[in-house]
Amino acid sequence: MLLPIPDVLTSDQVAEASRVLDQAEWVDGRVTAGHQSALAKDNVQLPENHPAAKLIGEMILSALGQNALFVSAALPLKVFPPLFNKYQGGQSFGTHVDNAIRQVTGTPHRIRTDLSATLFLTNPDEYEGGELVVDDTYGTHSVKLPAGHMILYPGTSLHHVRPVTGGARICSFFWIESMVRGDSDRTLLFDLDTAIQTVNAVQLTGVYHNLLRRWANT
Repeated sequence: MLLPIPDVLTSDQVAEASRVLDQAEWVDGRVTAGHQSALAKDNVQLPENHPAAKLIGEMILSALGQNALFVSAALPLKVFPPLFNKYQGGQSFGTHVDNAIRQVTGTPHRIRTDLSATLFLTNPDEYEGGELVVDDTYGTHSVKLPAGHMILYPGTSLHHVRPVTGGARICSFFWIESMVRGDSDRTLLFDLDTAIQTVNAVQLTGVYHNLLRRWANT
């Protein structure tokens, strides 16, 4: 399931993130890439332990915890601390798939990357190119969302970022380990939850929770 999630951050939060990130020092983005990804990756990134990354990352995690659409779609068990990247001057990221397991730097904690997320922090009219392109069983999807909006997609997906030929594209990206590992199972639960909220049927609610009880690993 590939799902846009609007208004994860408010316009004021986006402005604050931009202010903080404009003052930060960026490094070569390949520092967090696996071997194959490093061959395709050309961008800059905030170090994971950078104070700006921690500050804005906590803002994002707090917002996600209050976002009903994200919770319903992802059924999150663990969320990787948000990372931040910037593309400009023709930079891009070639086709790749995200690592299956990510280690949280400086901790013993690891997460399984069931879902990938990209949260846009610059508006589409602020840069040229830079679309996130995701390939799945339903075809190829090109994504370029307003600042504060996020795209959620399976971690198993092949994806790439087209060259940014003007301006600068700044995003946060991270991964989610879901209580329900299978994408098709999560999609079924999400569709059912959406139907429940639409028709407010007690019986459908029971079906949803029985399926979640059956599939969830907590």
